[in-house]
Amino acid sequence: MVESLNNIHLSVVIPAFNEAERIGATLQKIHEFLLTRDYRSEIIVVDDGSSDNTRKVIRKFAGEFSSVRLLGNKVNRGKGYSVRAGVLHSQGRIILFSDADLSTPIQEVDKLADWLDQGYDIAIGSRALPGSDILERQPWPREFMGKTFNKLVQLLTLSGIKDTQCGFKLFKKEAANVLFAKQTVWGFGFDVELLFIADKNGYRIKEVPIKWINSPDSRVHMVKDSFSMLIDLVRIRTRYLTGKYRI
Repeated sequence: MVESLNNIHLSVVIPAFNEAERIGATLQKIHEFLLTRDYRSEIIVVDDGSSDNTRKVIRKFAGEFSSVRLLGNKVNRGKGYSVRAGVLHSQGRIILFSDADLSTPIQEVDKLADWLDQGYDIAIGSRALPGSDILERQPWPREFMGKTFNKLVQLLTLSGIKDTQCGFKLFKKEAANVLFAKQTVWGFGFDVELLFIADKNGYRIKEVPIKWINSPDSRVHMVKDSFSMLIDLVRIRTRYLTGKYRI
């Protein structure tokens, strides 16, 4: 069994909270895409304490397709917590985490994988590069919020990356195991923390332009989550100054 698991090339990790309406379509699209590839893969969905039928939908897929696995939090713990759980349970040589709404089509993983083949440890989808193909934009208040947050990221933590928050990131397993073990942010600011730890410890990060289609049903609350993410930036900087991110 261990030998079989070691043959998995790609793990896809999806955090899900009250996603019963769309997780089925997402899993179907990912499964169909992976069938066209000549490598073994797995899909790990982490249910973050959903109160709807999310787990029921995932279990149905897991019953039909052996490559689909369900993990679950007893209560809502946060997107970062859920992604971490999925990544640390992954067996693939490379590990993708993708948002449940599939705003970035799964086919874009090939673009990211090309950069890992060229020696990068992490490849991240970006909506802010010249080659990015934004088929449907966010409403202007959310777009403004995102740009403002990125300016704060550049100022307080991580300069040089134009879009830390796109929910489509690919890691080599060796890098993922180290970085996610150091993760402490459980909410929406976890992307910044992971990239910050990676940057400060010499991991190579490539920002890649991708295709992106806005989903109107965002789980990010514009006021509450924006404030929490700002606090996370301060905490990340403080933890770095006290040496907690050394590897």
